Amino acid sequence: MILRRAFVVLLLICLGCSAQSPPSPPSDIVRVVERHVRAQYSLPPDVKVIVGTLRSSEFANYDALTITFASPSKKQDFEFLLSHDHKTLVRVTKLDLTSDPYAEIMKKIDVNGRPTRGNKDAKVTVVNYDDFECPFCSRMHSTLFPGLFKEYGDRVLFIYKDYPLEEIHPWAVHAAVNANCLGAQNSDAYWDYADYLHGNQHAIGGEKGRDGQNAELDKLATLQAQKHNLDVAKLQACVKAQDEKAVRASMREGETVGVDATPTMFVNGQKLDGAVPPDEVRLALDQALKDAGVAPPEHK
Repeated sequence: MILRRAFVVLLLICLGCSAQSPPSPPSDIVRVVERHVRAQYSLPPDVKVIVGTLRSSEFANYDALTITFASPSKKQDFEFLLSHDHKTLVRVTKLDLTSDPYAEIMKKIDVNGRPTRGNKDAKVTVVNYDDFECPFCSRMHSTLFPGLFKEYGDRVLFIYKDYPLEEIHPWAVHAAVNANCLGAQNSDAYWDYADYLHGNQHAIGGEKGRDGQNAELDKLATLQAQKHNLDVAKLQACVKAQDEKAVRASMREGETVGVDATPTMFVNGQKLDGAVPPDEVRLALDQALKDAGVAPPEHK
């Protein structure tokens, strides 16, 4: 009798475990889902579509379903709803209205130790993911400095983060490392270096070759160190080491907040893609200032 009861209890436990395991969609439905998803999002052949298990959802007559897009370099999860009759797939975007989406983005961006330009106590912060070799970044840089920077005065704080597109810009990473070496000693030296590179990209490129380009970047960094009375030996040691860890970390961080090209700018969390016109930047700055309770400047 004891053995029989023990067997019954074990059987019930096993059945309970089985009942708790989320079911997978039937294989024929998985194939249909994958085909429709590939067509809807124009996925290339090297991106795998991984259909997850079904889960109960808060919507009647629908199960929740996670579908993963897996490329050779990264994976992304997307939430869907699959109807109980397996005839409808719905993409789900759930918004948490109890939090500020722009503030949540800014929390993901680490600006500690970054060179700044403007009022450190400003209620509006502009974070720009930049590439020193990118011509569109150069255009955005000329829009910001000195124009909008002067126009908005102490109302706005500007910060640059690194996002060099090394596949198409061979000296961008080296330039970012050099700029950070300068910034570690003096913010003004960093910004002067950034101003020069964005205004004279052709002088770095040309036909010098990679070694010649890097040598020119190092020379310019040394000149900035001398101009600002920095520790030149320390600067040159940093430049020679070419430690890319901080640059790589900035690139990974950029991906987490949706950066995939440059320039990408965040105005108190609001994203601006590309070298947008000055008036579009003004609209974002003015709205952010109003949201923060600060009067925007009068625009001539």
